[in-house]
Amino acid sequence: MLKTRLAVLAGLIGTLAATATHGQSAYPQRDITFIVPWNAGGSNDVAIRALDPILREHGIKIVVENVVGATGTIGMRRVATADPDGYTIGMGTSSTLALIAQGKTPLTNAQFTHIARVSTDPLMLLVPTKSEQKTLDDFIKYMKAHPGKVTIGTPGNYNLNHIFASMTARVAGVNYVNVPYTGGSKVVADLVGQHVASGVLKPSETLGQIQEGLLKPIGIFANERLEMFPDVPTFKDKGFDVFPYGPVVQMAYVVAPAKLPEDVRAKLVSAFRAAIQDPRFKEFAKKNVFLVDDLTGDALTKEVDKVAAALGTVAAQVFPKE
Repeated sequence: MLKTRLAVLAGLIGTLAATATHGQSAYPQRDITFIVPWNAGGSNDVAIRALDPILREHGIKIVVENVVGATGTIGMRRVATADPDGYTIGMGTSSTLALIAQGKTPLTNAQFTHIARVSTDPLMLLVPTKSEQKTLDDFIKYMKAHPGKVTIGTPGNYNLNHIFASMTARVAGVNYVNVPYTGGSKVVADLVGQHVASGVLKPSETLGQIQEGLLKPIGIFANERLEMFPDVPTFKDKGFDVFPYGPVVQMAYVVAPAKLPEDVRAKLVSAFRAAIQDPRFKEFAKKNVFLVDDLTGDALTKEVDKVAAALGTVAAQVFPKE
């Protein structure tokens, strides 16, 4: 009798173990909530929606939620505090990373499991096409003639956009008015409406308005001109140094909560890598003027830490102590 009971118990344990293993290997068993901590229509929102149909081909079905506020902090806190089961993930960016580097948010990089880098983006200074300032030289002269009065719109405070807005003012040798928004699409709307004089934004979130003749890029925050905008000078072309404290990069990357099971992480890394490397997404990236690479997992974690350190160093020099 005892042997029979032990045999039944062993069989039950084996069945439970097999069921648990099957449950893990079957991830995901339902839709995954993907948090974009910016407004709908912004570059990060557009990028993940472009990846969505390709991800579905690799067994990952996402439902995008835009959770805006505090330069990405509100949405990223939602990711950081979610159950580490792979069913809530989101889009980290250099903007929120800059806040982490400066200690301006309770978030830390250790609260996240890093999955894959989606994009690296150049940033541009743009003005409304109707603006009287048609070139970068015109704009710098205008800032000098109106110290402390010229507005520059940015998607949030203390991020890379804000850093470059401040560096533009430093080039002119004057103060300016930073106008922060909850996302790039909000900056674009007010820039088109001429409610702000200029904006620091990505090509991917302004391309439509540029092509429609509503916005005009006048300067690139990079060392080389962009292939899509060969006539737009870099700040370096004009002898303006916007990297006096070292290079910094604007990027977006997929994260999950810390302590994510390794098998779940492996599934997400595999699916996102395949989708990002897909020729369809690479063509989308080219048309929207951002770069993609193959940076995932622990290698991405090291890159995030490296970028955070650089952003912290630059921000400490650009922004006054509070």
